[in-house]
Amino acid sequence: MRTFGTDIPKALTIAGSDCGGGAGIQADLKTFQELDVYGMSVLTAVTAQNTLGVRGVYPLTIEAIVEQLTAIESDLAPQAVKTGMLFSGEIIAAVASCIRRFGWSNLVVDPVMIAKGGTGLLQEEAVQSLKEHLLPLARIVTPNVPEAEKLTGKTLNSLADRKEAAKQIADMGAQHVVIKGGHLEEADAATDLIYDGRDFYELAGPRVYTAHTHGTGCTFAAAITAELAAGKTPLAAVKTAKAFIQAAIEFPLSIGSGHGPTNHWAYRKYRQSAGVNK
Repeated sequence: MRTFGTDIPKALTIAGSDCGGGAGIQADLKTFQELDVYGMSVLTAVTAQNTLGVRGVYPLTIEAIVEQLTAIESDLAPQAVKTGMLFSGEIIAAVASCIRRFGWSNLVVDPVMIAKGGTGLLQEEAVQSLKEHLLPLARIVTPNVPEAEKLTGKTLNSLADRKEAAKQIADMGAQHVVIKGGHLEEADAATDLIYDGRDFYELAGPRVYTAHTHGTGCTFAAAITAELAAGKTPLAAVKTAKAFIQAAIEFPLSIGSGHGPTNHWAYRKYRQSAGVNK
């Protein structure tokens, strides 16, 4: 376990609320806590959802979002920030403006676009706003394959395709690009591709065949954010996040009747059982 002095690492999630607790700010805050980082949240929208799907999305006003961000900056400035569901181009522009004005670094952008059940969580016009306003501020961006295809306008059928997409997304301003491999049709592994603007790295984990994957993207990006807040390098942060989400999927809670949530305490319990201290 980390020993805290006066400089407690703080991480902020700017995202939507998932009342079912599996994704969104709920998943992010659980992940921050499990990785010994103080978590804060700014809500962009409230969703009515469970493991069976999204029933409704209710965005907050720009004024409410900016006021939350300003409150955080005035008293609890974070060492790392994660964005998740931002819903509209107007919200993205407002959030990006605040991040730039406050000088927040260590920004992890999870470009949330579609829920597990297929519900759109990002308006079509917002994709361009994401590319123009938010990606240039990102230290790390974490699209899955469908999201990378949406950002680049290309179909990604091979490793070469994914490498080209990573370069293209980096050209939009992101310092590091992680294209997640969960959607790939690999029989035995889920392999994430990392690009740091110069070199490529691959991180593979055993593929787990399960329906309980709700919130995997949120959780993975939140784990990266927590590690950046604690002073880790981007590559080290991604490696920890990969181990965190692997454990969360391998040891499911098996709750709900649809796409159940991942197990946010699995990583800690696995390490404790193995006698490994953080």
